[in-house]
Amino acid sequence: MSQTMNAYIYNAGGGPEVIELTERQIPAAGPGEVLVKVEAFGLNRADVQQRKGVYPPPPGASDIPGLEVSGSIAAVGAGVTEWSIGTRVAALLAGGGYAQYVNVPAELLIRIPDELSSVEAAALPEVSATVVSNLFIEGGLQEGQAILIHGGAGGIGSMAIQLAKAAGARVIVTASSAQKLAYCQQLGADEGINYREEDFEQRVKELTDGQGVNLILDVIGAKYLQSNINALAVDGRLVVIGLQGGTKAELNLGVMLGKRARVIATTLRSRPLEQKSEIIKQAVARVMPLVDEGKLSINVSKVFEFSDLTSAHEYFDSGEHTGKIVVRV
Repeated sequence: MSQTMNAYIYNAGGGPEVIELTERQIPAAGPGEVLVKVEAFGLNRADVQQRKGVYPPPPGASDIPGLEVSGSIAAVGAGVTEWSIGTRVAALLAGGGYAQYVNVPAELLIRIPDELSSVEAAALPEVSATVVSNLFIEGGLQEGQAILIHGGAGGIGSMAIQLAKAAGARVIVTASSAQKLAYCQQLGADEGINYREEDFEQRVKELTDGQGVNLILDVIGAKYLQSNINALAVDGRLVVIGLQGGTKAELNLGVMLGKRARVIATTLRSRPLEQKSEIIKQAVARVMPLVDEGKLSINVSKVFEFSDLTSAHEYFDSGEHTGKIVVRV
């Protein structure tokens, strides 16, 4: 096996033009790790934010971007007994996925069933872990509760709709067009709100007879903060996982007190290994049975080749996609 591999880095902060192909040493599988020969990787908003220079990798993480891959195990490090060479896996990463090989802590692997392609598998780890950690571990979503999912047509939204419905929740989504709302409803969303034409706060109150929703999954941040609080039910939870609408806003604490509301802000990438390991366990328990039963739509909307990564980023930036974008290595 060659000792070098091709990988992509960002040579500055900016648009897709900062993506640069480079040659690196193939990493070694350290103690507790496996080396994965990458067959595909998912493209995530965090990758784009890192490319723009506003979301640097956490200390100790690779400067190679990429937070999820699929492939097969090429080598096993010391102390790893439950995984063997050749096993098909997907993996959650803190970085390093835009490459032909990546080393991964064994606790962050997902075994891939034979019926799932490498492209489909690459679309699973990041969204599954993000949705399970924020809807259920942090957000405490229960059967019969109502949830509002902002950006329902994206990769995270697509997974959140399906897992929330599987848990018995009522699902309301926002999206930017009638076509994207139709897509969300195909995945199981009960109601959709076109945020370009409707005030989502007012519409949520209409749809819930003035009660509000129990949980909101938000990728916007500051721009929606007060409206989100206003749209919550008593004892409602707002989970903020993105800052597309800015980082700072004023908040009426009186409204929060009256509702006993909670605002929870989370990231996944910088969590310690033991927390990520628990999240992966819970994600596997919730997601893989649905995959095995054919009840989960993975929704890879477009596939790009490794040599065309710049085009994949350009397509992501266009905002046209629904579901996941995957790059085949």
